[in-house]
Amino acid sequence: SMGLSGFLTIISHVLFIAISFRLLSALRFDKFLRPNHVGASRLLLLFIAIAIGYNVSQFFLSVLSASANLPYLLK
Repeated sequence: SMGLSGFLTIISHVLFIAISFRLLSALRFDKFLRPNHVGASRLLLLFIAIAIGYNVSQFFLSVLSASANLPYLLK
């Protein structure tokens, strides 16, 4: 159970970070930075995607955990 929980957590984090990265790729971060800083723009995009993806994943896992504990409310 602990191994499955850890595996689900890692998969969830990676999945939501990838989704965030894909969605944020539509934005033009290079417009906010100085010219010729494409690498910094991509790194900023990655860090923002990690922050958003991690938080969305934590929310998803929290809701999943809370819903698993709902049957104890009825006992």
